Amino acid sequence: MNTITSPEQQPIESGPYANAGLAIMTTLSNYGIDTVFGIPGTHNLEFYRHLAPLGIHPVTSRHEQGAGYAADGWAQQTGLPGVVITTSGPGLLNALSAAGTAYCESRPLLLLSPGPALGDEFADRGALHETKDSTAAAGAIVEWSLRATSAEEAVEAIHRAFALFRGTRPRPVHLEVPLDVLEGPAALSSRLLAARPAPAPSPADDDAVATAARLLAGAARPVILAGGGSLPGRGALRAVAEALPAPVVTTLNGKGALPESHPLSLGSDIRLPAAQVLCNDADVLLVVGSKVGEAELWGGDVAPRGTVIRVDILERQMDTNLSADVRLVGHSAAVLPQLFEAVRSALSEAATAAALTDPDPRGSGLTARLSELRVELKDTGRAMAPDLAALACEIQAAVPAGTIIAGDSSQITYFGTSTYIPQDEPHSFLYTPAYATLGYGLPAAIGAKVAAPERPVVAVVGDGALMFAVQEFATAVEQGLDLVVVCVDNGGYAEIKQNEADRGIAPVGVDLRQPDWAALATAFGGYGVSVSDPAEVRPAVEQALAAGGVQLVHVPLGVFSGARRAEEPSDDTQG
Repeated sequence: MNTITSPEQQPIESGPYANAGLAIMTTLSNYGIDTVFGIPGTHNLEFYRHLAPLGIHPVTSRHEQGAGYAADGWAQQTGLPGVVITTSGPGLLNALSAAGTAYCESRPLLLLSPGPALGDEFADRGALHETKDSTAAAGAIVEWSLRATSAEEAVEAIHRAFALFRGTRPRPVHLEVPLDVLEGPAALSSRLLAARPAPAPSPADDDAVATAARLLAGAARPVILAGGGSLPGRGALRAVAEALPAPVVTTLNGKGALPESHPLSLGSDIRLPAAQVLCNDADVLLVVGSKVGEAELWGGDVAPRGTVIRVDILERQMDTNLSADVRLVGHSAAVLPQLFEAVRSALSEAATAAALTDPDPRGSGLTARLSELRVELKDTGRAMAPDLAALACEIQAAVPAGTIIAGDSSQITYFGTSTYIPQDEPHSFLYTPAYATLGYGLPAAIGAKVAAPERPVVAVVGDGALMFAVQEFATAVEQGLDLVVVCVDNGGYAEIKQNEADRGIAPVGVDLRQPDWAALATAFGGYGVSVSDPAEVRPAVEQALAAGGVQLVHVPLGVFSGARRAEEPSDDTQG
């Protein structure tokens, strides 16, 4: 849907508004950016002036944090970086929580902001939106932050950003354009604004790949742990898993790296003990594109007794949390095809050598063992939160295949939808498991729906999280979106209430007054309904999806208080 425009279509050498704003936005258009998120402000209008002529659609959020999260949801569907335009000072600072999320979760995000004119830095004389050092403030959060001194430097920064997004670990960047540069003439040639070719994905060292392949081919209990960095190479990941064969467990950012309907998939439940035991019992563990971070492990540990092979685009990640015995440094889109070819060759040699002596074919009984393990994982999840598991299964039964589920730092996400709504496609579960921000789910769902209007999108979030971004209902209605929001109401911050109880602290600041959620959705121009029985959840969600528009289904969690076992949905439903 987003194609690179030839430079001949974008002549900007002259004209009354041939300024740096036009040069920057033209360059973005040439890279395929057709949507931006943000809020127009006094100082950023020379970015906005050029959107309509370039065919770029602006999505105006009601808070810059929401713009950043919506840009993230959009980026995950398009494969392009999300672009956020803020005004100077407070607008940029409001967006930095989203930038922190993008950094922590390795997501591509470009923040554009105006800044004080050249020579007015640190003037401290009461100018509008005056901030001590916005570029440095953003630089403490993002991969890099640059204050351009010319239109040419600003355009070069855009090219540099896209090289980062497409060639290495994607992370957010910030470009500040001084007002006099932004608004001043910039008669740049179209050649300077043309999109540059994407760098070829970097392969790993051939000898290291051969060593890894021999180890995997000779393993009796190989296991694959796939993180978000595995997604560009997911086709070859599947081929490796099937060739060995090896079970695949993913992190939440890696959810869908292998379709979760696949018999080798154990889903994204690395936080559960049985999945960790599987990894630790492996004689060879292949870790692809994951930090193996503590936020994903919930106090558990991945410390395999066997050999560890890691695939990562950064050498410095090879010993993060788990030391690698074999290091495959490179981009998964290149390394995993390399590895598959080497594994296939190694397996062929091993099969020839063992043909007369191995009475037990490789992988015999694996499917049955994994089926049992999947049941154990689901049962463990139910035991931890039976009400949330039951609710998630009701939602799963209501949504059609291919539905994008947006979550938040809510119990319904990490106890419910992450386990009980399987996904066969990557980027279909929108969440921030490490940064764990509140207020992500609704704007991320908005961005995803803008990018993929043909796919159903359902945000399933807690009441506390939804209140962080409730103003974005107006954005969803204004954009004319068909979007369903399931608000799971546990009366406030139930997770923190439990943390307080665990420390012997009486509840303080966690039992919160709730609005009339259904009426609130209606007030924004959408539609709302509240359920009073578990049996009402599935039809309510189905009806909301069928009706179109912005729909809210309010579920007081107390209606599930008697749940002791979540029924699995029938085989003809899939999330």
